[in-house]
Amino acid sequence: MKLFEAVPNFSEGRDGAKIERIIASVRAVSGVRVLDLHSDPDHNRSVLTFVGESEPLLEGSVALARACASEIDLSSQSGAHPRMGSLDVLPFVPLGGATLEDAARLARRAGEGIGASGVPVYLYGAAATAPHRRDLPDLRRGGYEGLAARIQDPDWKPDYGPDELDARRGALAVGARPPLVAFNAFLDTADVEVAKAVAAEVSERDGGLPGVRALGLEVGRRAQVSMNLTDLDRTPVHVALEAVRASAARRGARVESTELVGLLPLAAVLGAARQQLALPELEAERVLEVALWDGPASAFGRG
Repeated sequence: MKLFEAVPNFSEGRDGAKIERIIASVRAVSGVRVLDLHSDPDHNRSVLTFVGESEPLLEGSVALARACASEIDLSSQSGAHPRMGSLDVLPFVPLGGATLEDAARLARRAGEGIGASGVPVYLYGAAATAPHRRDLPDLRRGGYEGLAARIQDPDWKPDYGPDELDARRGALAVGARPPLVAFNAFLDTADVEVAKAVAAEVSERDGGLPGVRALGLEVGRRAQVSMNLTDLDRTPVHVALEAVRASAARRGARVESTELVGLLPLAAVLGAARQQLALPELEAERVLEVALWDGPASAFGRG
C-alpha cells in the first residue's frame, strides 16, 4: 500500500459555510481521510490536509478543484497572503510505501484532470517540467496579476489547461514535495517593515537558513514572519524560530507567539523537545501515546 498526503491551499478563509461545502467535496470520497483544516481570515486562506492511496486522493483532488471553482470568486477575493487561484496550490507528499517520484506521477495525473476542467495548471517541485518552474515562489511571483502579465510568454505556458486566465478561478500550482512545515511567528510590533526585514534575513534566497522561505506580512494588526520550512534536516523548526528571535531582537522586537499551519511531523516535535529539554536521547518510543500506537513507527516517519 502506498499512502500519500495532499495539502491543498485554497483562497477562502472567512466564510465558514463556503469552507464547509468545499471540504465536504473531499469528505464524500471513499478512501480519503481528512486530517486537518486551518482557516485564517486575515490571510483569507485555508489549508486542508487529507491522506489516502493514489486513486481516492486523485478523485478527492479533482472534486476539491471543482468545488473551489464553484464557491470562490478570485476577482473579489483579497487577503494578506499572495494567491493566484481559487484553489491555489495542491502539493502531494509521499508517506508510507511511496516515493517522491510516485508523488510526482500522482501530481501529473491530478494536473491533467484538473486542467481538463478549464483551469490552467502549472507543475512544480518534483513534478516540474522545467527548471525555472520548479520552485513554487517563482511560479507565484506577483500573484494572479503577475501570472496574468506573463502567461502568454512561451516559458510560462501552463502544463495543462487553457493558456488564458479566468478572473474568477485563476490558475493552480500542482506539485510533489517532501514534508514541509508552515510555521508563523507573530512579533510584538505592528511595524510590518520589521517583519519583512526579519523574513529577508532568515530566507535561504537572501543568504539565510537552508530550506527557509519567509515573508513579512501584516496579520490582525500585528507583524508576522510567515515561513515555509522545506528542509527540516538542515533547518529544524526550533532553529528557524531562534533565528527569527535573534533577528527581531536586533530590530527592537521580540516573538510574541507562534502559529502552526497544518500538521507537524513527530520527528520535528522530538527535535525541538531534545533541544529545549537538553535530552538528546529522547526517542519516539519514550512518548506515552506513541508507545500505545499500533503498527510500525516507520510507516509515517515517526521518530
